Amino acid sequence: CKILRCNSEYVAATLHLRGPERGSAFCTALRSYSLCTRRTARTCRGDLAFHSAVHGIEDLMIQNNCSKEGPTAPPRPRPPAPNPHGFESLDICDYEQSFLYKHGRPPGFQHCAAFGDPHIRTFHHDFHTCRVEGSWPLLDNDYLFVQATSSPVAKGSNATVTSKLTIIFKNMKECIDQKVYQAELDNVPAAFQDGSVNGGVRPGGSSLVIRERSPGRHVEIRAGYIGTTIAVRQAGRQLSFSIRAAEEVARAFSEEQDLQLCVGGCPHSQRMSRSPRGRGRVPADTARALCREMLPVEDVYFQSCVFDVVTSGDANFTMAAHGALEDARLFLPDAEKLHIFQ
Repeated sequence: CKILRCNSEYVAATLHLRGPERGSAFCTALRSYSLCTRRTARTCRGDLAFHSAVHGIEDLMIQNNCSKEGPTAPPRPRPPAPNPHGFESLDICDYEQSFLYKHGRPPGFQHCAAFGDPHIRTFHHDFHTCRVEGSWPLLDNDYLFVQATSSPVAKGSNATVTSKLTIIFKNMKECIDQKVYQAELDNVPAAFQDGSVNGGVRPGGSSLVIRERSPGRHVEIRAGYIGTTIAVRQAGRQLSFSIRAAEEVARAFSEEQDLQLCVGGCPHSQRMSRSPRGRGRVPADTARALCREMLPVEDVYFQSCVFDVVTSGDANFTMAAHGALEDARLFLPDAEKLHIFQ
């Protein structure tokens, strides 16, 4: 896929345009850019940068009243790339490197997490505690599908915990084969379902890798081809999920893919208060003391910890909230948004 070559030729053609002649020259450059993308359409069909360029050209032509018919400029010499070795050495399965080359800045990222009861921290920093028994999609976009299966935290309780996670990395022609990762209670493998630990035999297979951080308890999956990192943990009798995703990857879904807990949080009918009513399995004061040892800031992670320990009677839930907070500390680009207070 040669889309980055098209991008760099367009930048070179428009970089020094000034004065009254700018309009016609700009439209000529846009038509040339559009022609270049059409020539790469077959090989670039699954490439994020390609689709971004096509939509961007359409918008710019409308904004500048450019006709689709007219002269196209011959390609100008490419400007020096941010990559010291130039365009040819760019790895198209390295999302961050390609984004930097294209935009001249690093990509933006978003964070989502599901842990404990489950509690959901959405990409938009909303925070919900969910009833959601059964299977629910955390993510469903053009690149990833993540499903969490929940079951009651204790007999007779409305509260549920995640007991199974299924993550599908969808086929990306030039980088990886489709890969499925599945974790269940007491089975957090450091491999995909087919036994592999990377994205397969394609040239970009190494851009998807699994690393074991704590045997049977914590794995990290890096998907460099889409600028995404996922952490899966087990603490006590529950699984947790955290993700740092590139913004345009997190937004790559259609109206039909409207149910995603990471995007919209849990449905209103499934939301619970984090103030447990009735008699819990552990006194609230005891739970607060246990949670304060791991979570000194009384934010939503602390509140969630108290709720889970009271409801379940399991002190291991302090580790679930602490792990989610540590993932947020690592994954959140804006440290000021680490703590949420409600």
